[in-house]
Amino acid sequence: MGLDTSPLRPVGRTRLYEDLVDRLTEFVVRTNLAVGARFPPERELATRLGVSRASLRQALAVLEAQGFIEVRHGGGAFLRRSRGFGGVLHKLVERRARLPEVLEARELLEVRLAELAATRRTADDLAEMRVALTTMELDMAEAGLGVAGDSAFHHAIHRAGKNSVLEHVIDGLAEAIHETRMESLSEPGRPRASLVAHRRILEAIESADAGRAADAMRAHLQQVADVALLRWEPPAEDEGS
Repeated sequence: MGLDTSPLRPVGRTRLYEDLVDRLTEFVVRTNLAVGARFPPERELATRLGVSRASLRQALAVLEAQGFIEVRHGGGAFLRRSRGFGGVLHKLVERRARLPEVLEARELLEVRLAELAATRRTADDLAEMRVALTTMELDMAEAGLGVAGDSAFHHAIHRAGKNSVLEHVIDGLAEAIHETRMESLSEPGRPRASLVAHRRILEAIESADAGRAADAMRAHLQQVADVALLRWEPPAEDEGS
């Protein structure tokens, strides 16, 4: 039996991008599309939705920027994750606007905390960091993103810095930092790359090398900042087919 493509009915011209995302979201939910599955071909999607292929590509770019799909050149669009699929376009644009500032704040705070952790960490702090990396690795072995372990590793460094003011400030950014973490770990291959970066940071902290710890954290956060959402350019306005 073929996929139920009834949700892929034509959309109106008003708020086209959001309407297209809504239709594609309904399609994913109604068909219970499996992670890794391929969407119908672009030409078929555009025809069923009653839009141009250019408009469809812009809607797919929104979903790719959110980390929900992967568009492979010449291969089509594939579902990367289904939980929370879709979303309102203006919320995506808002998140894109604030993300650079959050990343900038993370670099200012976390590079310094890594530097402090290298000279102030205790044996218990180091043990906590190692446990966090093991948690991350085990989750990844089960096809997870390693979010909990990633978060625990950074929190362990914050505590190891032994500066309650800096720790309080960064704790206040927890929700915004979680957004950057999810954006980064949703990138293809990023969980494994983050684990490698975390190990470099840990090695520097273990060695009590403050300069190397700061450099390793800075390099890691620059990697975190390389996400599809920031590479995506929001449409200036909706366009017809």
